Amino acid sequence: MLNQLMNWDDLRIIAAVRDEGTYAGASTRLRIDETTVARRLARIQRTLGVTLFEAVDGVRKPTAGCEAIAAHIQAMARHVVEIGTVGPRAAGPVGRFRIASTNTMAEEILSPRAGQFLTKNPGLTLQFLTSSENVNFSRWEADLAVRLRKPDKGDFSISKLADVRLYLFEAADTSEPADGPVVCCYPGDLDLTPESQFLAAKGLQGRARCVTDNIRIIRALIETQAAVGILPQYICEDLLDNDRLRATPLPKRRDVWLLVQNHLKRDHAARIVIDWVRECFAGLSRQ
Repeated sequence: MLNQLMNWDDLRIIAAVRDEGTYAGASTRLRIDETTVARRLARIQRTLGVTLFEAVDGVRKPTAGCEAIAAHIQAMARHVVEIGTVGPRAAGPVGRFRIASTNTMAEEILSPRAGQFLTKNPGLTLQFLTSSENVNFSRWEADLAVRLRKPDKGDFSISKLADVRLYLFEAADTSEPADGPVVCCYPGDLDLTPESQFLAAKGLQGRARCVTDNIRIIRALIETQAAVGILPQYICEDLLDNDRLRATPLPKRRDVWLLVQNHLKRDHAARIVIDWVRECFAGLSRQ
């Protein structure tokens, strides 16, 4: 009886309201009227006998029942994508996987190894989501995420990928301007990182005049020989041999974490992608 009363469009409405947080957002995403969203969601809840959302400060918050249903919707969406890949090219595992990471890790670590991996696995598609912010797993923005901060909690599996060596760079020329070199540091929300703690211990954090979470910007200033800053080894190996710069390894390394949606742990195609991500980072801990 239930399968006669609900269809894929109904499930898409649940997912859209959950992701967008409002009926208006869901209506924009689905390109249907807002009142239609509200009416159909009310019917879906009556059919299921489950309250899917609670209104909190103008936002539709998913209930525990909604979260359980959303996991099944996500699995169904994945299967729809996989059906579309069935054909001569899909001789092995199939699927589309969204990988969130910082811009630098995607460019320096993942993308150089992606070509060979995708050639070997023609049924797989990788979507790279790059940002300096933490991915929102609770709204299914990504399937896997590589993060430099370990989340306190969450409905996903967390494992350590690597620990990365860090270097403090400064000009080799000991002469400095009267007010000292330009100190580069991270914003305050990254105060617990090894980089920020090291600079604070050295009395440099409070003197920072370049504040950014973009390590390419920090690298660019370091190369001018007018700045002091900290870089991870995967973006600064060529600078270690630069005679104009002095590099000092930090005593503490930076941990890298892998976050995976729980429902993917038993997915064969997902396991292949997860293993590949681990291989990409395997060498960093040995440097």
